[in-house]
Amino acid sequence: MPDEETTKKTGKFPFLQGILPIEKSQVPLDIIAGITLAALAIPEVLGYAKIAGIPVVAGLYTILIPVAIFAIFGSSRHLVVGADSATAAILATTLVTMALPGSPQYVALAGMVALLAAGFLILSRIFRLGFIADFLSRSVLIGFLTGVGIQVALGQIPGMFGVPKEVHDPILQIAHMVKEVPLMNSVTIILSILVLIIIMGGDRFMKKIPWALLMVIGTIIASWALDLTTLGVITIGHVPGGLPSIAFPAVPLDQIPNLLGVAAACFIVILTQSAATSRAYALRYSEKFDENVDLVGLGLSNVAAGMSGSFVVNGSPTKTEMVDSAGGRTQLAQVVTVGIVIIVLLFLTVPLSYLPSAVLATIVFTIGIRLIDIKGMKTIYERRPVEFIVALLTALTVIFISVGWGVVLAIVLAIVLSIIAHLRHSYQPMNSLLIPTRNGDWVSSPLESGRQAAPGLAVYRFGANLYYANDGRFTEEIIRIVTKASPSLKWLCLSGMSINDIDYSSSETLKQIHGELQKRGIVLMLSNFEEHVLQQMERDMFIELVGKDHIFSSRNEMIAAYQKIT
Repeated sequence: MPDEETTKKTGKFPFLQGILPIEKSQVPLDIIAGITLAALAIPEVLGYAKIAGIPVVAGLYTILIPVAIFAIFGSSRHLVVGADSATAAILATTLVTMALPGSPQYVALAGMVALLAAGFLILSRIFRLGFIADFLSRSVLIGFLTGVGIQVALGQIPGMFGVPKEVHDPILQIAHMVKEVPLMNSVTIILSILVLIIIMGGDRFMKKIPWALLMVIGTIIASWALDLTTLGVITIGHVPGGLPSIAFPAVPLDQIPNLLGVAAACFIVILTQSAATSRAYALRYSEKFDENVDLVGLGLSNVAAGMSGSFVVNGSPTKTEMVDSAGGRTQLAQVVTVGIVIIVLLFLTVPLSYLPSAVLATIVFTIGIRLIDIKGMKTIYERRPVEFIVALLTALTVIFISVGWGVVLAIVLAIVLSIIAHLRHSYQPMNSLLIPTRNGDWVSSPLESGRQAAPGLAVYRFGANLYYANDGRFTEEIIRIVTKASPSLKWLCLSGMSINDIDYSSSETLKQIHGELQKRGIVLMLSNFEEHVLQQMERDMFIELVGKDHIFSSRNEMIAAYQKIT
């Protein structure tokens, strides 16, 4: 929850936690980051709108009112809200069975899904269900997003070659495309290939340049100047200008039950990705964030999306990293982006109508390719074969059951398999600080006591195996021990007597914690770990990071080493 100082600065209610307090020296950096986000995100959200089957202008709407709402009501200073490939794919594979993509009815259904997802988010805040986010592991998310990436990329190949979409299954659509080869437009093909080479090649060598935006601008100019439509190139056509109108989506009551499943699937993805992203950046900058306050912010952002003719919005890891890489550290950067999007909607939608459809399809294709995490899947296979099977099944479900409930089923399957695979783990272990006695034994002391084994040395005992559902608590407790330590810590020793297994997610978390402690000038020590756990850590390259001289077979050996150097 927000601390007393934050509450005083933001008023009686926890508003503007992501903006206040404002540091004058940070404002120019946030402005630059906001401009950078707009440059990179505008072509991206146009692509996400295409994935979702919504008119492209609705993509711009996702980074307008929803972003401003989260800046006011959210707690994370870093999380960027907007359209997301995963939720866009969920919409596309489900709503397509209920209405024609791009039609007013389809847009209304998408808006209602956003409102229903908002309802789930608000209810989860009321009942404090934010912990649900812990039950989709990092390995499952890698598999899920890889499946979504493959599905999205396959689905855009016909559009890149100017072939009309006859079926909704991407694999069947490619088969249909083969029959259409003699009818393909050569100018469209050349244009798509050039755009693909420039974006993929540019991202490989100069990532900070907004290649997608440059391709949008360049092909719009070329389309207008050379009148490419006379050569058979199809453009996206009229893009309505002006700000979105606010209205409740007109969906018959008898259709709402059919939307609950897709809204629940979007809710799970929003909850998982947003919480993981907020947590990662809060840890990186040693800041507080309240998962339950974020749920309110995300819920209200989706209300705004549903009421403004748009679709589900999510906390986006990629957009958050865009802002962070550009130096942005508060939601002020996102507010700047909102201002730029307003300018685009008011003055620049006419040029957008000249954008070739094949170029937009190519941009979406590159988004799909970036989601395919071959390296991540390979790493999971090498280090956690059981988790790899779960990730692979999740990816295959997304790819091959692509119509109707495929993506929804993939999420449900991922959750069930994750829980089954890790039933042997304990979610809320009894953790403690260990204190030596005069006769050489060790006794447990509550974490709240803050007791140290020696001045500047804390020994933390985690009472269960480390895995994706409890590594958030593990992180929070360590940060709390370090923050409240008196005197300040020089060493923090992790006692592994109850840790017999460490999964992939927690292995990565340990590395993050090591880096955070290192920044604070605190040395991480390990003691009482079983040999097979140390071997696991060695495979994960964590031993190399910590150093073998910082590993002790017993706590007594560790404290003797500490006393020797102090």
